[in-house]
Amino acid sequence: MASYLQIENISKSYGPKVLFEHIDFNINEGDKVALIAPNGTGKTSLLRILAGKDKSDSGGKILFLKDIRIAFLEQEYAFDPEKSIFRQIMDGSTEWTEHLGQEHLWEYERKVQRLLTQFSLTDWEKPMKDLSGGEVKRVALTQMLASEADFYIMDEPTNHLDIDAIEFLEQHLKHARSTLFMVTHDRYFLDRVCNTVMEMDRGKVYIYRGDYMNFLEKRQERIDNYNAETDKVRNVLRRELEWMHATPCARSGKAKYRKQAFWELKERAEDTYVSKQVDMDDVRMKGTYLGNKVINCRDVSFWWEDKCYLSHFSYNFQRYERVGIVGRNAAGKTTFLNLITGKWRPSMGGQMTGVVDLGDSLKIGYYHQSGMQSVPDQTVMDTVPNTHLLERFLFPHDMWMNPVSRLSGGERRRLYLLTILMQQPNFLILDEPTNDLDIVTLDILEEYLLEFKGSLVIVSHDRHFLDRLVDHLFVFCGDGVVKDFIGNYSEYRSFIKDYEAAQKAAARPEKVVEERVKAPAAKRKLTWKEQQELKALDEELPRLEAKKTDLEAKLSSGTLSPEELQSASTRYGELQSLLDEKELRWLELSEIQTHTI
Repeated sequence: MASYLQIENISKSYGPKVLFEHIDFNINEGDKVALIAPNGTGKTSLLRILAGKDKSDSGGKILFLKDIRIAFLEQEYAFDPEKSIFRQIMDGSTEWTEHLGQEHLWEYERKVQRLLTQFSLTDWEKPMKDLSGGEVKRVALTQMLASEADFYIMDEPTNHLDIDAIEFLEQHLKHARSTLFMVTHDRYFLDRVCNTVMEMDRGKVYIYRGDYMNFLEKRQERIDNYNAETDKVRNVLRRELEWMHATPCARSGKAKYRKQAFWELKERAEDTYVSKQVDMDDVRMKGTYLGNKVINCRDVSFWWEDKCYLSHFSYNFQRYERVGIVGRNAAGKTTFLNLITGKWRPSMGGQMTGVVDLGDSLKIGYYHQSGMQSVPDQTVMDTVPNTHLLERFLFPHDMWMNPVSRLSGGERRRLYLLTILMQQPNFLILDEPTNDLDIVTLDILEEYLLEFKGSLVIVSHDRHFLDRLVDHLFVFCGDGVVKDFIGNYSEYRSFIKDYEAAQKAAARPEKVVEERVKAPAAKRKLTWKEQQELKALDEELPRLEAKKTDLEAKLSSGTLSPEELQSASTRYGELQSLLDEKELRWLELSEIQTHTI
């Protein structure tokens, strides 16, 4: 495989803080690399340097293979709020389109429209200012994927996406021939898309071929080997220490380099590797009482203007239950949380009916998707004055007086999480807690939540997080409909796939006949009517196949208007379903005819 990217001797610091120093690595064609490191250690900085958005402090070399096309997805997508979705993408794609002829430009536009449709963005003229955060992310991804670049550099591509969008992106990238270098906290996404994990630790990089579990195992081996080497160095140090303590006469005849080597040896011997982790022991629940009455909802509905976000919802939350909430962006999940916690007021807009009754012993801890609100110049210690807890949550002494505004996105999230857990709630609500948290922090948070002594409600698009922590799901289906599914997210997706397959099979009229054909008594001759039906199918199927081929040519021609493209796509789906039905019927009749010959 060709080397797509070579990195030599690049470094980055912010003030006295060294993020990485003199690092080197190589990425080959076809590599799909996930970069893992704790928040605040320079992941985004490294990606921005590779994308040409920032510079290395030490100069160094960043060498991409000549003539390959590179696309960069940043966490924050810059857009013009007044432009439509389609115009924003096309104006942002001039790097790819300015040299295209009219025919290829039309083809590019059709590609953009297909991707938008697959991301469930069908109103292409909608202004960017009216989009949710998840919709903006899908626009950014459409612009990147439409480029069909050779090398994608992506910073948290799944942040703010609903699960359907994540799964579409997952399948697209899994089968793409492009080379990938990404930062992601989504462990399922990592395992299904990437073939390599790159760890950034102590300012250095380490490469692990394989999935996330392999990374964890090999990383622990590396740490164990490092510490074993430290033990050997300590044995050598003891001998050198004896020499240093020898009489001045014995020592004076020795070379100066040996004295210098001693001090270097001493420094290395004191360097035992301790893997930094968030320690939750000091914020565990200590007997916070939660009564039998938690939150009781009776016939709750909510409308905003003419749209229903919750319709006749009734449910009594129980002590210690663990609920996951899933659904598309803008389906009303966050609105639901505000309703059940009593945060909604008539002055906030919308109309609510029904009753939400909160238990007397209820103590809610609400981790908002919007994050922590801090005042100007508020420091880390102002936010959490407990220095011991700050150290436990990976905020060392030299960060305590830093303004919160200077923290990375992940560090702010970690600090915010600490402020919620310190309240010792007995009903914990986490609205998208995985956004911007690094994988190490997520693993520790999961372990904490598994032991949490209270009720837990999680809104998340992180499938791994939901699978480990919830007992059942509230599925927001749209139009205010909420269904309760007993099981975790993977079990839900498996159920949905089986259900959809069963529904499709039940809709086929030949299903009953097919079962009858399988029975021994089904051996018979075709009736005259069936013979005529088979003859008609012999003539009809080639015509349907020709229509299908014609539609495929039109869809890929790049000459259809947006309206014509949508109409043709709908017709293609209908035609494919009709072909499936006719072919199954033809096979059934042919089988009967064959057994009677």
